[in-house]
This record gives sequence, C-alpha cells and structure tokens, in this order.
Amino acid sequence: MHINILSSILVLGIAMTNPAIARDDTRKFPIVDPMNTSTATSLTGVKFYFGDQPHPAVARNIGMYSTRRTTNAFGKSEKEACDWGFLSAIKTFWERAQSEGGNAVINIKSVTTGSVDSSTTEYTCRAGNVVAKVYLEGTVVILK
Repeated sequence: MHINILSSILVLGIAMTNPAIARDDTRKFPIVDPMNTSTATSLTGVKFYFGDQPHPAVARNIGMYSTRRTTNAFGKSEKEACDWGFLSAIKTFWERAQSEGGNAVINIKSVTTGSVDSSTTEYTCRAGNVVAKVYLEGTVVILK
C-alpha cells in the first residue's frame, strides 16, 4: 500500500511538470553559417536564393515545393540542431531540383504556423528540448 501511494505521487508529479519541460520556441538564425559548411558546399549544380535575393532571369519555372525537416536536438545546442534541420531542408530542395532538371531554388522562405518569413539573411526554426523543426518553401527553376 505504501509503495502504491509513493508511485501515485511520483506519477502525478511527473505529469504535472511535463508541460513545463516541453517547449516549442521560434528562433531565427543566420543563413550564412550553415550555407558555409562542407555539407552545403557539396550540393553542386544548384544555386539557392533566399527571400527576394536577386537572381538571373528564370527560363522555366518548374514549381513551388515545401520541405519540413525535424532533427534530434538532444545533446546539441539550439543553433546546432536548427542548422542541421536547415541543411536537411536545403538538401531536400537540392534533390528535388536535381530530379526535376532545375538549376536553382529561388524565393526560399521560412514557414511557421500561420506566418511566412521571407528573409535574405535569416531562417526560422521551431526549437524544443528534443527536436528542432525547419519548414521551408521555395520555387525550383531553370535560370538563364
């Protein structure tokens, strides 16, 4: 009986503190940091243009695509986890452009619940204790 009471108190305590542990914060980080890594520079044959960055004229618009990438944040700094999620999303765009015959992804924007952030210098990440999430959309094109 004594063990059941202690177990109940322990379970109740954990249940009450769990919402305080969980978090899902919106953060912004510089695009330049992950784009200067060896992972990003190995993605050859496709150029990436963020927000309204100028780019050569579009010869053919292949289509708008979105990517949602979640990465494990456990044991990583918030920025490290978010940069990893960002790179995963960029790699997904690269793979799409390669498979569709595109040579660029333009107008890349961060998408979070209810908002779109079009920036030439920053991306948005949803950071939690366990995962980091990066949602991007962009248009795969062939540039002249």
